[in-house]
Parts: sequence; structure tokens; C-alpha cells
Amino acid sequence: MTTEEKMSIDEERKYLRAMKERYKEADNKTKGQLLDEMQAVTGKHRKSLIRLMNSSLKRKPRSRERGETYGPDVDDALRVIDPSFDHICAERLTPNLVWMARHLDRHGELRATAKLLDQLERISVSTVQRRLSRIRQDQPRLPRKKPSRGRRLVQDVPMKRLSWDLAQPGHLETDLVHHCGRTAAGEYLCTLQMIDVATGWSERYAVLGRSYLVMRDAFLVFLSRLPFPIKEIHPDNGSEFFNHHMVRFWGKRVQGVTLSRSRPYHKNDNPRVEQKNSTLVRAYLGYERLDTVAHVLAVNQLYDKMWVYYNLFQPVMHLVEKKIVHNEGQPTRVKRRYDEAQTPFDRLCETKAILPAHKEQLEALRDSINPRQLRSEIYDDIDAIFKLPCAEPSSNQNVHLTLAENRDNGQESLSNLDFNRTHVKPQA
Repeated sequence: MTTEEKMSIDEERKYLRAMKERYKEADNKTKGQLLDEMQAVTGKHRKSLIRLMNSSLKRKPRSRERGETYGPDVDDALRVIDPSFDHICAERLTPNLVWMARHLDRHGELRATAKLLDQLERISVSTVQRRLSRIRQDQPRLPRKKPSRGRRLVQDVPMKRLSWDLAQPGHLETDLVHHCGRTAAGEYLCTLQMIDVATGWSERYAVLGRSYLVMRDAFLVFLSRLPFPIKEIHPDNGSEFFNHHMVRFWGKRVQGVTLSRSRPYHKNDNPRVEQKNSTLVRAYLGYERLDTVAHVLAVNQLYDKMWVYYNLFQPVMHLVEKKIVHNEGQPTRVKRRYDEAQTPFDRLCETKAILPAHKEQLEALRDSINPRQLRSEIYDDIDAIFKLPCAEPSSNQNVHLTLAENRDNGQESLSNLDFNRTHVKPQA
């Protein structure tokens, strides 16, 4: 009998109660056959089954309660580790408790003793979930800003949906999030976001408007900052992605990149970036209007810190198996199985797509960052963004001041890394 088919205690007792009626009325020969059947179904010893058949089958209460396995030290550690991961679910949190405890110990946030690390290694997902549900009642989460409310040119670009089981990084779903508020009039801030299918690596950059000038600038930032080569760009059918300038950019300026697109009006062709549009953009910036150069610079400063936090410290789970389940009399459903949660950086390190020098550079960056402090800085930056005034009607904004080469906000960017410029040909 496999582990998946093994009965629970309650199921086993229910089965034995049903068999007991037949057992009491049977002769000796039939009782032997029934015992053989019960032994095959439950896996219990024959003598144990005979004793159960002659007993009431009522479960006896514990004579002494089991002692507590995990003490207050584990709760104290969870109170520190949980907000460092921004209150992710227990399934994502549990397999990453040990390395984060060691990491926070180096930054003086907690004391990772050998006993504590051993307990964090052995603790189960359900136990973490129970303890977090109690801890989070007394520790309210930091509030996030609530949301307030050439056809011919693309014919040669194939329509497809990126496969969920891609093993190598470099296939990136791409989308643009509009921060126009209640009106789409004039120029306003947009967030260009890219999500790698294989690793969950995420890139975000704020641009003012949707012109080729700013879109090209954002893509060049991504090309220089990504620690692995881009193999495929997969946006929707928006004109900001498919115009003569951008098609020429991907075809002539950038080498070795395939361009594909989703089907019109099928958002589920880009499920990963659509999900991250909600959790990594709207959840932080909402639906308010952002339309000044100051907004763009402040949002990009925020995105620099989110680049470090979500790629180096936020574990994600990936789909590893899909199974269609057919039950008679019930609708067909898809059963999904996910792997153990890992950060995008750890997933990237398991592939051969990152160079050893780049891996060491990112490891040094992660070791130098205190995730609790970084998370607090992220929320402070959000508060600062919403204190900035919007543009006056009929006023003009200088888009050139938002370009990466002109960014100068008085401090060095946390993600000011230059990994991969081999894609880009020199400008003629």
C-alpha cells in the first residue's frame, strides 16, 4: 500500500466498524477470510485486528498530553522572518526558514542558535501555518496602498502561449501597466514589467508615456541588468510593442532575441506577468494618476529596491505537474502540483545560464542587504511617491529627464549592475 492510499485513523475505524458486524455473525472459516481482507486493506497485524474486532473500536483519549515540540524561540524567529518575506504563505515560507534565519543573524536581527536552526529545519508547513495565524493576530501587517480606481506589422510575429514547463531562463512575458487614474488624457507614467517563465525573475521600469524613446530606454536597462541572456520577448499586441521602431530595435539593434505575441483579447496567454501586474505593481501603486518626471524618478527608485527584494529574497513556487482528473458524475478538473519554494536567484543558480562572476556578484549583494530594513524602505518610498503632486493642467514634462542616462537622484542604485550587454549592437 502506497503512502497516498493509506487510510487515516478515522477512515480506518469507520471501515473496521462496518466489518465488525460481518465478523460477529460469521463462522470461524469466514472470520479468517475477513481478517485476511482487513489485513490487506489496513496493513495491520492479524492479532491487532482480532483485538479490535473484540473491542468497542472507540478511540481512547490520551492519558497524558504530548509535550510542545517547538518553544517560544521558534515563535520569536517567525515574528522576525515572516515580515522579512513580506508575509508570504506557509508553503513558500517553510523551506526558506533556515537560510533566512542565518542571513538575518548576520545582520543582527535575530540569534540563530544551532537548536533554533534544527527546529526550523524540522518544522512542518502546517505547524508554521498554525503559529503564523496566531502571531499575525497580534502583529498587523504594514498596510499597502489600496487601489482607488500596424495590423500588417504584426502578421509575421507568431501568436503563442509560452509553455509552463520551460526549463531554461530567457523566455520573458512582457506587459505595460498604465497609471493614468480616471482619465487617459495627456502623458502619464507606465510600468514596463517582464517576468521570466523558468525562474520567476522579475524586472520593472517606469516610463513617462509610451513613445519609442522611453520604451527603448527601458528595454536597454533590462538588457544591461538581466544576469542571463534573453531568448524570447512575449508581449501582448499593444502598439507600444509593435511599431516600426520597436520591430527594428528587436530585429537590428538586439541580437539573438525571438519576438512572439499573445492572442488578441486573451490575457491568459500571459498569465505570469498579468499576476505580477496585480501583486507587484497595483498592490503597491494602486490606480492613482502619476504623471510627472518626479513621479517617474521616485517610482524607479522604488523599483530598484523591489528588484533586489523580489529577486533575491522572495521565494516563489513553480508548477511541476498538471493532471486532468475525470470523476464520474462530476466536472473535469485540473490537478496541479507545485515544487518547493525558492527565490528566483536560487532557481537561476541551478541553471547554467548565469556566469560564475555574476553569481558571486549577486551573492555578495544579497549578503550585504538586510531584508527587513529594505522592506521598510520600500514602504517609505511608496509614502513619498503619493506625497508628490500631479502635473498642472496644460503643463509640459521633459521626458528626457526620465531616461536612464540622465537619472541622478543623489544616491547609488541598489540594482546598478551591468551583466549583459552582448545582445546590443553599437548604434550606427
